[in-house]
Amino acid sequence: MVPNGLHASWGYVIPPLLGFIVLLGLALISLLYGGRKRTNILFAGICLLGALLNADMVLVSILPDERLALRVDRTIHFFFVFSVPVYIKFVHAFLGIRDRRWLEISAWLLSSAFLIIVPTDLYISGFHYYFFGRIARSGMLFHLFSVTVAFTVLYCLVLLYRAMRRTADNHMRNRIKYIFGGLGFSALLLAFTILPVSGVPVYPLGHFSFIPGIFLAFGLLKYDLLDIGALIRRGTVYFFLTGILTALYILVISLFHTFFFTSSSDSFVLSLVLVLIIVLLFNPLRERVQGLIDRLFFRGRYDYRELLREISGRLASLLSLPQIRKMLVDAIAEALQVERVILILSEEGRYRLYCGGLEGAGEAPSQGIALLMHVLNTEMRPMTRVAAERSCVDDEDREALIHLFNHLDTVLVIPLPARAGSAGLIALGQKRSGELFVEEDLELLTTIANQAATAIENARSYEALEALNRDLEQKVTGRTAALREALAEKERTQDQLIRSESLAAIGQLVAGTAHELNNPIAGAMSLVESSVETIEGSKTQAVKLEEIIDDLRFSLGELRRASAIIRSLLDLSRQTQTYVEPVDINRAVDDALLVLYNQYKNLDVEIKKDYGDLPPVKGNYANLGQVLINILRNAFQALPEGKGGIFLTTRYRAADDTVAVVCRDTGKGIPAAALKDIFKPFFTTKVVGGGTGLGLYISHEIIRRHGGQISVESEEGKGTVVTVELPCKRREG
Repeated sequence: MVPNGLHASWGYVIPPLLGFIVLLGLALISLLYGGRKRTNILFAGICLLGALLNADMVLVSILPDERLALRVDRTIHFFFVFSVPVYIKFVHAFLGIRDRRWLEISAWLLSSAFLIIVPTDLYISGFHYYFFGRIARSGMLFHLFSVTVAFTVLYCLVLLYRAMRRTADNHMRNRIKYIFGGLGFSALLLAFTILPVSGVPVYPLGHFSFIPGIFLAFGLLKYDLLDIGALIRRGTVYFFLTGILTALYILVISLFHTFFFTSSSDSFVLSLVLVLIIVLLFNPLRERVQGLIDRLFFRGRYDYRELLREISGRLASLLSLPQIRKMLVDAIAEALQVERVILILSEEGRYRLYCGGLEGAGEAPSQGIALLMHVLNTEMRPMTRVAAERSCVDDEDREALIHLFNHLDTVLVIPLPARAGSAGLIALGQKRSGELFVEEDLELLTTIANQAATAIENARSYEALEALNRDLEQKVTGRTAALREALAEKERTQDQLIRSESLAAIGQLVAGTAHELNNPIAGAMSLVESSVETIEGSKTQAVKLEEIIDDLRFSLGELRRASAIIRSLLDLSRQTQTYVEPVDINRAVDDALLVLYNQYKNLDVEIKKDYGDLPPVKGNYANLGQVLINILRNAFQALPEGKGGIFLTTRYRAADDTVAVVCRDTGKGIPAAALKDIFKPFFTTKVVGGGTGLGLYISHEIIRRHGGQISVESEEGKGTVVTVELPCKRREG
């Protein structure tokens, strides 16, 4: 007969229900996502057997039919007796123990022997009824199985503890820690269920096996203890969250049924109150617990976004490859608190290792790094040392990968993606805290690696551009020096050309001016000789003083005219290259006309002068005179049949302190198509032999050196206007 207190046991089934949910979830995770690895299959078996035992506790408590509950209990124990060999086999496989196969076989045989007594009263004879509900009553041979379980649990815990003390690898130590705390203490708590089964009226500690189960789930999901990388996702964690909250909902409903539903009349009102409580209370609770789960599982000990923003900004601001290397290594070491950060870059077919941005992390086997690069290029995701141990390469390559990890003393490598393959990798040692790398670490490192690869590529491009700039600067410096030399040579050539042209022009003028000098000199000499003869004959006849004085005065005037011509020739033929002597432009125009007099004296030409009151111009008198001679000669030569007019105007413009000389002729003019070329060297519109084509070119260069401008306006058939503008104080042209 079932006691009346059985109904009150609903609240006590919540702990084993939680244990069932947690252990069943771990078993499904390991089976569905753990692949066919032996350790994962055995782990799933242990979790499944633990989930069955928790389910047995729940069913035994809630089934109203005692005979059905007994059959369910014996059926579940029919499988549970094999927890002993499965547990031993898992620990041996997990720790790599291969020399105790005899113990595993013995455990299998012993569990098989227990199958004979499980369906009988020798194993479970009935039930005990306590304040917390119904629980199985042990038979005579049940204690033998309990001793076997206790020995198995202690044996496995000792093995796990000793392995945890011996290993120096953080990853292995954490795996053992969570297996030790999760499976070990879950089994230990379940073993203590022997007390109430044996008649001791204490709440079964096995009901609390969900607590180490949650601890184990936390380690499995946060640290990927069984290398189920794809499982570290919110969906899996939320699965456990949903199960736990569902169990809490059942507990609340059970409490309401137990304490408030005293009669059927008030059940509707109380049910409505229950619904309101669940809606108003548990939904905010679910959100808060979900936020707690997010912070616990999906946030590291650093601010992910802030750190990423800071590193991204610093990477974007650097263009020096050594600075990028140092910043990258230092930032990762500081953010993740790892013992060692090594940056390996592929440079000119070689692999260079950097610590803190400086080369000096030691030599690494190129073959091993090349193999690792190949594997990373294939998988394009971070690789741990454990993943290297179970990689799909052949045994020789696997040994090379493990040797490389050991040589570099690292446990995690992250590829640096490039346009073609990988530009290198980041290798990290263990965390100083002893913790493992979690999914947030990998996400952060992958993002940093992507940005670092871009920054490194940009820095290399910048360095290449800098090298190209340096080469270009050197070439430009060399070309500039050559250009300066060429320009200096051009200036020297132009100076020589100007002097040569000036001398040639003066030579041509001298030939024509000689006749002008001979006339006054011959006349003066004739009159002087006549006067001498008259004076010598004055001894015998009266001196004709008036005639002598007139002759001498005429001779003096002719000599003065000859002197003026000579002075003009001398002034215009001086070969100085100073540009600071004061030049009277009006006088320079008159001297040019005087020198050219022999060329236009027989022409029917009208020359009109309109001189202004000019200040002196700082420049070179001879060079400016040569310009005026070239302009006037061109004007005389342009007159058709030597007939026409030439109008000379000089003005001073105070606004810009400039003197302007304008020469306008009524000659043939210049064709419009030729105007753009008149200042080019060797360009001429004259017949062959009529000119060298250097006159206006040299004039343009002379005016440019004086800081002035020369311009020509012409209309064919109507004449030409040449304007020369000169600053009174020389400006560089």
